[in-house]
Amino acid sequence: MRSTYGRDSREITVTAEGLPAWLEPVARALRDVEPQQLSRYLPPETGGRRSAVLVLFGEGPQGPELLLLERAGTLRSHAGQSSFPGGALDPEDGDPADGGLVRAALREAEEETGLDPSGVQVFGVLPDLYIPVSGFVVTPVLGWWREPSPVGPADPAETARVFTVPVAELTDPAKRATAVHPSGHRGPVFHMDEALVWGFTAGVIDRILHYAGWERPWDAAREVPLDWSS
Repeated sequence: MRSTYGRDSREITVTAEGLPAWLEPVARALRDVEPQQLSRYLPPETGGRRSAVLVLFGEGPQGPELLLLERAGTLRSHAGQSSFPGGALDPEDGDPADGGLVRAALREAEEETGLDPSGVQVFGVLPDLYIPVSGFVVTPVLGWWREPSPVGPADPAETARVFTVPVAELTDPAKRATAVHPSGHRGPVFHMDEALVWGFTAGVIDRILHYAGWERPWDAAREVPLDWSS
């Protein structure tokens, strides 16, 4: 399936054609996924700030991997957390219904990590989700890092570091638990060698692993407490 948005120099094509075989289960499983299958936090009928994140799959020394970043500790929102690259929709991104959110995800990834968007094949767009604490309506954009480019913190005021996490590590039951925040929030957490991944990002990763058939049985009763600064 192929979709093309826009008719100028910023034309965006979304296609699953030519993906590596290991990535096809993700494209196939998430093609028709419903919002409530991904999160219990769904966007309100009105309001919320439109934004997008890039869920970028690449192939590294340990096989399939995901690109993540650590947000700068000085940011006003989600400081110090590990997350996908992404951010708010800007006017320059265009109409959200005509590829604007895909452009936003790629633009933000470039601004935060130095990623070259021309090496990314967008193969899917997930339903809009919601982050109540910040009021963002977030669209996850799925990408295949067909031609990897050097990445790193493009702006230290926004990004502390950029790193990749092997899918094999994400599916390791020993790395998985349930995060318990003092606010009462409970959700999946990945206790990685590189970082602690929880919140919205961990929730999206958890659902992708599940619906792609990559999930391995893990102990959801094992809890990891989070402090107020998390």
